[in-house]
Amino acid sequence: MASLSESEGTNRGGMWELDQNLDQPMDEEATRLKNMYREKKFSSVLMLRLAFQSLGVVFGDLGTSPLYVFYNAFPHGVYDDEDVIGALSLIIYTLTLIPLLKYVFVVLRANDNGQGGTLALYSLLCRHAKISTIPNQHKTDEDLTTYSRQTYEENSLAAKIKRWLETRAYKRNCLLILVLLGTCTAIGDGILTPAISVLSASGGIKVQNPNMSTDIVVLVAVIILIGVFSMQHFGTDKVGWLFAPIVLIWFILIGSVGALNIHKYGSSVLRAYNPVYIYRYFRRRGNSSNTWTVLGGIMLSITGTEALFADLCHFPVLAIQIAFTFIVFPCLLLAYTGQAAYIISNKKHVNDAFYRSIPDAIYWPAFVIATAAAIIASQATISATYSIIKQALALGCFPRVKVVHTSKKFLGQIYIPDINWLLLILCIAVTAGFKNQSQIGNAYGTAVVIVMLVTTFLMVPIMLLVWKSHWILVITFIVLSLMVELPYFWACILKIDQGGWVPLVIAIAFFIIMYVWHYCTVKRYEFEMHSKVSMAWILGLGPSLGLVRVPGIGFVYTELASGVPHIFSHFITNLPAIHSVVVFVCVKYLPVYTVPVEERFLVRRIGPKNFHIFRCIARYGYKDLHKKDDDFEKMLFDCLTLFIRLESMMDGYSDSDEFSLPEQRTEGSINTAFLADKTVNTMCSNGDLSYSSQDSIVPVQSPLGVNNLLTYSSQTNRTVSNEVEFLNRCRDAGVVHILGNTIVRARRDSGIIKKISVDYLYAFMRRICRENSVMFNIPHESLLNVGQIYYI
Repeated sequence: MASLSESEGTNRGGMWELDQNLDQPMDEEATRLKNMYREKKFSSVLMLRLAFQSLGVVFGDLGTSPLYVFYNAFPHGVYDDEDVIGALSLIIYTLTLIPLLKYVFVVLRANDNGQGGTLALYSLLCRHAKISTIPNQHKTDEDLTTYSRQTYEENSLAAKIKRWLETRAYKRNCLLILVLLGTCTAIGDGILTPAISVLSASGGIKVQNPNMSTDIVVLVAVIILIGVFSMQHFGTDKVGWLFAPIVLIWFILIGSVGALNIHKYGSSVLRAYNPVYIYRYFRRRGNSSNTWTVLGGIMLSITGTEALFADLCHFPVLAIQIAFTFIVFPCLLLAYTGQAAYIISNKKHVNDAFYRSIPDAIYWPAFVIATAAAIIASQATISATYSIIKQALALGCFPRVKVVHTSKKFLGQIYIPDINWLLLILCIAVTAGFKNQSQIGNAYGTAVVIVMLVTTFLMVPIMLLVWKSHWILVITFIVLSLMVELPYFWACILKIDQGGWVPLVIAIAFFIIMYVWHYCTVKRYEFEMHSKVSMAWILGLGPSLGLVRVPGIGFVYTELASGVPHIFSHFITNLPAIHSVVVFVCVKYLPVYTVPVEERFLVRRIGPKNFHIFRCIARYGYKDLHKKDDDFEKMLFDCLTLFIRLESMMDGYSDSDEFSLPEQRTEGSINTAFLADKTVNTMCSNGDLSYSSQDSIVPVQSPLGVNNLLTYSSQTNRTVSNEVEFLNRCRDAGVVHILGNTIVRARRDSGIIKKISVDYLYAFMRRICRENSVMFNIPHESLLNVGQIYYI
């Protein structure tokens, strides 16, 4: 392997200008299929149906909170009715301000084409400002139908914020750290939600059997957890049709039981709807430790709110707003109010108030429904964790893992085996380690409030850059959000020694993994950028590249969208031969949720035709998957063939005034000596084409008459047939995929932390993660790795 370091900046002389002319970016000037993904219009009936279906996917976690809120709010018992009234008033207005007003009516509007979560917000920001730490985007990417962005006036507040974010690298890094912090804490939710939901539901067994050991309850919870995670590979699409009816029955159950308890134990509890009792509660309790304990427990009433945003995939925002406003919110208010009424009359039963408040006649059916609801809540959070990992992987923030697509209907339904079993192990460890809801609840609350704070801070640039909101509205949103979230955050911090340390440890572990991986990925990209080979040098070698051109096609994989990667020069200087056809393949992920298949590939020719060198850029969104049934090699070859045919057609049109297309005219006179290259966006799925022409190394011919044009067309067809036939012969001779294997190492003078992170942690992750060859289904016998070492 060659030992390499970053090359120093080149002097901008004549060779640099020649190189720029020979290897220009793939500008897309042709018309696009902009109306392909228009916003769908839903009928009223369909909207109600979608609202019903969203119950089973979105609201399971939020709906199971009544199982454990009052127990965690009063772990040491209740001694005063006013404490219960004050706690209920806090629950009512917390549910109103955070889930209802902040998330359902504000944050959900900040979705990225229907995708929610912290990383979706980050992708949205990356499209509106140059804040991505891997600068592999080009203006051609903005022509995608799924790439939406805003424009700003020069002196507007949004433009100033945009320039401020783009000026310094440390600002981009701080934003990335904030995003990764929220992402890692959300992964912690995927561990704690199944643990507390299933353990709380299983606790119903002990209510009817007081002498039963706690270990039995924990064992039942562990068995249920194993069953939940073992069924993940089937996908939620297989059993999803059952979720909505069960969750609907659950909400009707808790709402009805709550209304019954209000009627049975007195309606005096309804005075909690007066916010004055919040003030009275804090005035009477003061700044005591018990006050913060109650706040930490009440925080659990809004757990699942962030999952509500992260699970925003297949339902329109209006459907979720209808479901929450007319079903979820009223039923939760009734459930908490009814429990409070029961606790006031039965203060000794606060630890298991939910199950004890249920009438005996429906106790066991309610227990079964509660267990099913807890499983559904776990399922929703686990699925959200898979989506988070997939987004992080696409943005270069997580090691490559196997991603399985479990549904042919829904793009977002995936399964990640490695993450699934890791979540199961950690879930069992948390459940068996704590054995009670109180400490798990403390941990859960800490994770939830951190994710909410991160979302609040990310909404500031979203409102300014994407929505162009007035600064007064932004400040109002921030003040109202922090006014609620900061006290809850402080209450959870005070419980760090009582279980609150768990999500922090989980978040720190995942943060180290993600940040180290992203840091080394950025350094690898910078290395390729600085060490790429001059195109002028390649063309100076002549059509044979100074080597023997043997029959075959060589696909050279690189992260560069322009220029010749260093591995290619390393390859041709160490081997005596190269393939007759060379294709530089760049696979890159964009900050969009998906790239339509018909817009995925960009193909162009590099240099004269007799060089037989091409470049192909394959673009993916963070929701796109490399499915097993996709023959990536065949797709590349088909697009290459299509490009050759289209290129010839464009040559024919450009040589005739009568047949010229206005989209293909470039700036300046058409009689100038040379055009630099041709770029084609191939739509390989159905044969339709959209393309743009820029430059060709071939001199422009003079206008032809009609007869000459027919003769020329016949010659062109023969030329195309010959080149396509040559391409097919090369494919039959053999295809080789050349992958660069850049090994990143820390310099000898680096600090101990950097050496451990790069030489051990990153190296270990590289060894256990999936190779690119596996992700693109490249046959092992056709693979050739070219290694090099880069010291950072």
